[in-house]
Amino acid sequence: MQPGGELDRQVGAFLQLPGDFGRFATGLAHFREGLQQLLEVLGNQLLSELRIAARPGESLFVDQFTHNTAQGRPTAHPSGGVFAPGYRWRRNLTEAGARCLSARFFAQAGQKGHEMAVAFLFPGQGSQSVGMGKALAANFPAAAKVFAEVDDALGVKLSDIVFEGPADTLTLTENAQPALMAMSLATLRVLETEAGLDLARDARFVAGHSLGEYSALAAAGAFSIADAARLLRTRGQAMQKAVPVGVGAMAALIGLDFDTASAIADEAAQGQVCQAANDNGAGQVVVSGDKAAVERAVEIAKAKGAKRAMLLPVSAPFHCALMAPAADVMAEALSKVKVNRPVVPVVANVRAHPLQDPAEIVHALVEQVTGTVRWRESVVAMAQAGVTEFYEIGAGKVLSGLVKRIADGASATAIGTPEDIAAYKAGRNS
Repeated sequence: MQPGGELDRQVGAFLQLPGDFGRFATGLAHFREGLQQLLEVLGNQLLSELRIAARPGESLFVDQFTHNTAQGRPTAHPSGGVFAPGYRWRRNLTEAGARCLSARFFAQAGQKGHEMAVAFLFPGQGSQSVGMGKALAANFPAAAKVFAEVDDALGVKLSDIVFEGPADTLTLTENAQPALMAMSLATLRVLETEAGLDLARDARFVAGHSLGEYSALAAAGAFSIADAARLLRTRGQAMQKAVPVGVGAMAALIGLDFDTASAIADEAAQGQVCQAANDNGAGQVVVSGDKAAVERAVEIAKAKGAKRAMLLPVSAPFHCALMAPAADVMAEALSKVKVNRPVVPVVANVRAHPLQDPAEIVHALVEQVTGTVRWRESVVAMAQAGVTEFYEIGAGKVLSGLVKRIADGASATAIGTPEDIAAYKAGRNS
């Protein structure tokens, strides 16, 4: 358990007082310690046996009690959990909640040693650009081999689209998703062959944003590159087909915390679907759902002080309940693929804690189609588990920028070009 913050300081002050005050404070401290231990046992049992959640993939985190008592405001939920006011059964954790949890969920995953403080991150849709990976493939056989393997798996020359365009063809969801995975894995293979990278030895965690989770899993050996490419092609097609064009929408709400943005989505729903899709951190929350409901969310957000609230140019409302048909497709597709135990724990989007069990990985990937990408919580938890260096592998620098704004003091470096490879190699050899 993490220390209780302000309550611990208050108890410490009481202990300096004589007589009844000191005895009272001592008793309070003992009571609090015993209650924490009880909650820890109950929480572990619930998490391991039932995986309680209001929405699929969101567990009941009893350790939130520690944070609440530190603020002097424990609140009992009718179903037996303990939450602070404003935390509803289905809410994700704040940074403070993630700090309380990190020691528990990340302790076993981080048993490789305290000296390991590196996580490798894999970007999601929107980071693609025509020409990405072309220089890597031209200069490094390991990269060219990855692109060729993806081409063979899909039965089309996706690499031609990636290297030469056109941009609108690359941007199609069914192309962008496997293309970004290919770019990430090509970069990783070059790091392995040129810089001696070994994820099993050098990384504490891997994580990916949305489709990037498939890249992370392939990097960690849970999927073959060919299977990851086929799964992402299927995922992209299924997500696009789940909702007719024009029916759904997504919007970015800037300058609001997650709880506020999620409450706005609920208010805007009015019988339709509108939910928080991405909790990106740094005051960036994306909502997704029926177009009319998302448009209402934009107006409500502006009225409630959002710095910016705007519709996004996307072809479908990802990560919301409207994607349920795509989730069914992915459940079937994943059931036909061999999933290995990853060589390094993968921090799952919908859980914000590491997974290595293949069955749980599959379950989380299915949930991810309709669930919230809990990126902020994932980064906070990795940082609290000791990660101080993050490397974004593949296209763009989006995740690196988010990490710098979420995890104070952490370094974040994007690697996706021959020059980036050289710099990483030089840093390892220095």
